Amino acid sequence: MTSPEQLAGFALFDRLTAPQRATVARTAQDVAYSDGTRLFDEGQPASGCWLIQAGQVSLETSVPGRGQVVVHTLGPGDVLGWSWLVPPHHWHFTATTNGAVSAVLLETTQLRAFADHDPALGYPLSLGLFEFLLARLQSTRSRLLDLYGSPRER
Repeated sequence: MTSPEQLAGFALFDRLTAPQRATVARTAQDVAYSDGTRLFDEGQPASGCWLIQAGQVSLETSVPGRGQVVVHTLGPGDVLGWSWLVPPHHWHFTATTNGAVSAVLLETTQLRAFADHDPALGYPLSLGLFEFLLARLQSTRSRLLDLYGSPRER
């Protein structure tokens, strides 16, 4: 079982009060995976949210003519999975571990029910998730500019 104190170490929960973190901790469990474990596949129904404590997870997508391509690698302190939050609740990428990974796994059906029932919990939780999403989008934007930027600008 995951303690509320473990969750306090993740920026995602900075806006939550101690009682709210305790509520979220009721949905959490410590998990460990070996190298090459597929956590989810693109297109599958989305459930689960991982708070990565150690190791790395690759996010991949299928590219016609190239197969599976890694689009991002996540590591300690990163949050994996927010497609459970927004309908139609399907994964947009495939996630696979690179080496051993330890994480806190949030049971998102229950977490969504808690957030729906208590907007004072749901709102700051959603803001925290959107901050991670924005940071990920900015990182992706930077990588795309490096990859596809004008050769004259290099």
